[in-house]
Amino acid sequence: MKTCFVYILASKRNGTLYIGVSSNLVKRIYEHKNIIRKGFSSKYSCKLLVYYEVFDDINLAIKREKQLKGGSRLQKLKLIDSFNPDWKDLYAQICRL
Repeated sequence: MKTCFVYILASKRNGTLYIGVSSNLVKRIYEHKNIIRKGFSSKYSCKLLVYYEVFDDINLAIKREKQLKGGSRLQKLKLIDSFNPDWKDLYAQICRL
């Protein structure tokens, strides 16, 4: 069983959002922050880790990622606000996991 993560990056508070899934959250967020791969997150400067969930099953993580992507922007903002009301960058926190 491998731990997986669903995460949301933001460009700023209430800014552009990016939702992803990864089995190595620290490495993946590092890649976003340092623009290792070009794509949506680099184009829109989504570098702040504002939300994440932990899963023991990749299939459940992928299902949750799709659910979040299919939800409204308002639902995503409420989810972030409930988890991280100050929209702090949680990268340092996950580096200690």
